[in-house]
Amino acid sequence: MRLPLRSFCIFRSFICQRPTTERRHSSGAAMRLVQFRRRGDGGCIRVGVEQGEGLSVVDLKAFDPSMPLTMRGLLELGEKGLECAQRALASGQCVVDRADVQLLSPVLAPEKVVCVGMNYRDHCLEQNAPIPKEPIIFSKFPSAITGPYDDITLPSESQEVDWEVEMAFVIGRRGKHIKEEDALSYVAGFTVANDVSARDWQMKRNGKQWLLGKTFDSFCPLGPALVTTDAVKDPHNLNIRCLVNGDTVQSSNTDQMIFKTAALVAWVSKFVTLTPGDVFLTGTPPGVGVFRNPPVFLKKGDVVECQINQLGSIVNKVI
Repeated sequence: MRLPLRSFCIFRSFICQRPTTERRHSSGAAMRLVQFRRRGDGGCIRVGVEQGEGLSVVDLKAFDPSMPLTMRGLLELGEKGLECAQRALASGQCVVDRADVQLLSPVLAPEKVVCVGMNYRDHCLEQNAPIPKEPIIFSKFPSAITGPYDDITLPSESQEVDWEVEMAFVIGRRGKHIKEEDALSYVAGFTVANDVSARDWQMKRNGKQWLLGKTFDSFCPLGPALVTTDAVKDPHNLNIRCLVNGDTVQSSNTDQMIFKTAALVAWVSKFVTLTPGDVFLTGTPPGVGVFRNPPVFLKKGDVVECQINQLGSIVNKVI
């Protein structure tokens, strides 16, 4: 079952924005980029720009036939692609009414989905764990990615499926051995993720390697939009929240992140070449089900909503 598209209320930030000294992408393009299907269009994936959060979408391919059909393709064009998106948005042309839009994940089939464990101070405290001295990196398979309003499927192999609201970011250009002071210039933008986790497979089975517990199909809802870096005042001062069936289960701020975006880009690029479209999930705050007393896990019929100020909200029903 897919939930109907609608605007979801995003909670208000109560903490003043702090300036950042890190070098950012230089396009000056403050946009909300999306991937979507047009209802009745035979399933063709399109790239567009929202006219505002929850509003109608400008179809880039309709505006300029030379534009690619995927977000990854758009990012691979670099400044040319973002400048075209900005022109399309300013033109007010080729607008698809929101009612005719089915939003998809902002990125499909990335080369990498990089995840960071134990990256919120308050999350470490809730489990009496020491603060990591270096990033704890793991991954999901790209096939785990699903849309911002698509269903989360409970696998029959797990009885302990849990929620994790996370801020995600997407790489915008290729790089290796990236310096931390340059790292934000490699980031295309930010989005909302749910790092759905099968705790029995993460913590008890498969030699306690995390991969299998993190990468079941539909275990990475992502969206609703890729919010470009110029549209986010400070990604490390955003309220972040998760609700299950309307009840708040996680509520924190991205200022609790131990390793910030630039540090993560610099660290991971020591080991692998980063490419446009690569997705990073940056860790979760406290309030996950496994550390409750008694533990609480997702069941069929539950509705999970993940919210991050300035980025938006994703809502997924558990089936």
